Amino acid sequence: MAVRPSDLTAYARIRNAALELFARDGFAATSIRDVAQAAGVSAGLVQHYFANKAALQDAVNDYVGSTVISAFSDLPPTESAIERAELAGVRITALFREHPTALLYVARAVVDNDATALALFDAFVAVAHEQWQQAANDGLLHDDADVLWAALQIVSYNLGTILFEAALSRHLPESFFSADGLERWRDASTALFRRGIYKPAEAPREKKLRARSTTPARSPTKRRR
Repeated sequence: MAVRPSDLTAYARIRNAALELFARDGFAATSIRDVAQAAGVSAGLVQHYFANKAALQDAVNDYVGSTVISAFSDLPPTESAIERAELAGVRITALFREHPTALLYVARAVVDNDATALALFDAFVAVAHEQWQQAANDGLLHDDADVLWAALQIVSYNLGTILFEAALSRHLPESFFSADGLERWRDASTALFRRGIYKPAEAPREKKLRARSTTPARSPTKRRR
């Protein structure tokens, strides 16, 4: 059930309003007065809780970081790569469904090269790296898998998706954030990271044998007398 703004403390309303504005307009373009108006409080009350805009951003970063990290803090061990990929896909999809603004804030701030948001990006990569490394330790990845790049790719893939959501939705029959849209995205993403999109390459001998087995046999030619 969604939490009504009236049920939140003034601190939480101010922080959430700042998160929304930072994600939509960027940190530099957002003022304390903008945050106060969005939260339905006075600018003085904002500064009562947050001495300046930097302190407000720190609170937003703490909230976003803890939200994302906690989503993956209790992943149970799995015995198969398929099971682990499915479980991770469910957790990531839940983040997109429940906290899209938090992800958009990080994506936008990273593009803006905001130093404090880059620390969040680093935290996301650390979480992803830990998950991939555990999968490697459990023998679920190829022996030559580049674990660091796997972590960088999954974080970039997800932040890029949230950043380009409006453009992506133009090509989809349903809204990206609809139940069907998120399920389709999860299935496609899980398949991509679990098994790739290309068919396994056939060895030359196997390819030749398969071609022979599918070639129709020729009718015997009668000898001329």
